[in-house]
Amino acid sequence: MVQDIWLSFRRLPLWVQIWVAVILVPVNLMPLFFLDQPQGVLIAALAITGMALNLPIMIAARGMSEAMALPHILCWVPLVIVVVGLLSAAETLNPTYIRFLWLLLIVDVISLVFDVRDAAHWMRSRKPG
Repeated sequence: MVQDIWLSFRRLPLWVQIWVAVILVPVNLMPLFFLDQPQGVLIAALAITGMALNLPIMIAARGMSEAMALPHILCWVPLVIVVVGLLSAAETLNPTYIRFLWLLLIVDVISLVFDVRDAAHWMRSRKPG
């Protein structure tokens, strides 16, 4: 099963593999370094849960699936709202935290653009007939 998931990942376009492995996953793990900041625990929970919920999907599909977009939408839309709210009061935040929040916001909004398309395609493919 792990090999099936790995091979499925490796069949993705190279730019997607780089996006996921070098940008998306690391940036969504970075909230662990900011747990002591305002809303830090909530941001970490939403960011990581959005990824962790993909594990059962990958196991069931024995690889990558467009259904993996659904946990991102479920968790990262609220995450984006929280981050935008924090950035609207940025003058009270640590400058390093502000830079991180902007990075997280940009990365997750880009991901959500792809996720909405993938989720719609996956749901259309599930309709009978």
